[in-house]
Amino acid sequence: MSHVVLLGDSIFDNARYVPDKPCVIEQVRMSLPKDWRATLCAVDGAITDDVPAQLPNLPAGATHLVLSVGGNDALSAVHILREPAVTVGEAMLVIGEALDEFEKSYRAMLRQVVAIGKPTAVCTVYDSIPHLELADRTALRGFNEIITRTAFAAKLPVIDLRLVCTSVNDYSSLSPIEPSATGGAKIAEQIAAAVRRHDFSGPVCVYF
Repeated sequence: MSHVVLLGDSIFDNARYVPDKPCVIEQVRMSLPKDWRATLCAVDGAITDDVPAQLPNLPAGATHLVLSVGGNDALSAVHILREPAVTVGEAMLVIGEALDEFEKSYRAMLRQVVAIGKPTAVCTVYDSIPHLELADRTALRGFNEIITRTAFAAKLPVIDLRLVCTSVNDYSSLSPIEPSATGGAKIAEQIAAAVRRHDFSGPVCVYF
């Protein structure tokens, strides 16, 4: 029996943001074949450094891992965009230092996930969040570049959520950075497609 496990943050653990509607883990279960299982290990609010603590909770029968983390890391660094800078170069240096720290954390985390030895897919951080400012979206590109490059170096497929959650309706009315039931259904569909169709034998970017 195939068993998909979701790791990471509230992109997957979004139940509190879609009251009375199906959350992502429920939608993944509905999208998978009836003889497949799905378990949620992701935790709302998690950052990259928190993911290793989720690994001991993996069910014994886990066959596929799907990871979505990085958004909260970016959110925690957003304050640097409000700091004064004399030149554009000085501002880029500050952003670059934040990205370097994220890269170290993300690489260390992904090594631990890959060491589990299960077929793994990685998600980017979506960037069509309502009212997201251009400066925030620009900085987010750096975080996503690190996610994709690290995943490809590990020969993992990438589900690019930037191409999945593209509408205002894909985001929760309770918190615009969380997926709505509509967005969650799209995410679940792509997770199900990735774990069923991809052979996990090479660095293939999965754009749906």
